[in-house]
Amino acid sequence: QVQLVESGGGPVQAGGSLNLSCVASGPTSEIYAMAWFRQAPGKEPGFVTPEREREFVAGINWSGSSSDYADSVQGRFTISRDDAEKMAFLQMNSLKPEDTAIYYCAIKIGVTTLWGISRLGDEYDYWGRGTQITVSP
Repeated sequence: QVQLVESGGGPVQAGGSLNLSCVASGPTSEIYAMAWFRQAPGKEPGFVTPEREREFVAGINWSGSSSDYADSVQGRFTISRDDAEKMAFLQMNSLKPEDTAIYYCAIKIGVTTLWGISRLGDEYDYWGRGTQITVSP
């Protein structure tokens, strides 16, 4: 069983920066892709948005040579990975109040080198529990 644990969330003022980390443990396979999704506030307390409904933020392919970003974060967020440590990162700059959300790390294991970056939550095999980002005006 693969486990993902996110960290680095917290409160920040608009215009500030945060760097999220995600560490994977367990049988991830040699080749895997990783991504970040988010769940915006507005739901009932304790409600967890189904994975397929979470908003794609950024993804990175198995080698780190390719990445994809949602239009809303393009130019402000940067995804990266450290395979030696089985980690993914999301550097978030110029944060806006609308970035307030729970951020989830996701992994798709056993991909081929031809697999592209999916924006669909259903495509990913394992998820972390999320880390809260709150951006104040």
